[in-house]
Amino acid sequence: MSDAAAVVTGIEVVEDLTARSRCDEGFLHVRRLRCRNRREDGSVSAEYRVDVVDRPRLDAVAVLLYRNAGGGGRELLLRMNLRPAAYFRREKRPVVPDEREFLQVEEIVAGLLEPSDEGQAGIRQRAAEEAWEEAGFRVDPAHVRMLGAPFFVAPGILSERIHLCAADVTGLPQAAIEGDGSPLEEGTRTRWVSFDEALRLCREGTVPDAKTELALLRLEDVPG
Repeated sequence: MSDAAAVVTGIEVVEDLTARSRCDEGFLHVRRLRCRNRREDGSVSAEYRVDVVDRPRLDAVAVLLYRNAGGGGRELLLRMNLRPAAYFRREKRPVVPDEREFLQVEEIVAGLLEPSDEGQAGIRQRAAEEAWEEAGFRVDPAHVRMLGAPFFVAPGILSERIHLCAADVTGLPQAAIEGDGSPLEEGTRTRWVSFDEALRLCREGTVPDAKTELALLRLEDVPG
């Protein structure tokens, strides 16, 4: 069985490195700051603590891949991904009880922007590359459409913004998903869902991914 086809049933913590790790190493960097507000009249506020989480690349791109379906409707591609941070919620007690284990989360294709990605042309190029790597579609970067301004996911703690894009892959063949060889891509699979069904799944929490719902709503507002 290939890694992509493997059925993952859980994530095992082999070692917890938290206690002896610096906050500026690893995939996420945490800056722990002591701050104060400067005011128009020259005065300042009391000091307070701020934690800022940075990814290795400042921003990301997310691309909604869609195709025309019968009867004039449209379908979008959802990709199932392992999401450890969501999965480890099971060790905590949320305010609203939720018995689900979010081992895998369905969402649209996404990836980090590289330093070589310059301007909107760079965003479109990165969107096309992620479409190939994560979904198996060869998309012309010139046919990637931007879906409004980038947005913050959690601006109180996370510096990253996400640039939303969309691409019509109607009639394009889907190749085997290439991936990046990471164990986090084990069990990856894709499926097509109608726009109406996708919105329903987002709103009921079956697809608990904000960028997917926002991309759907923004694409529906784009003329043509």
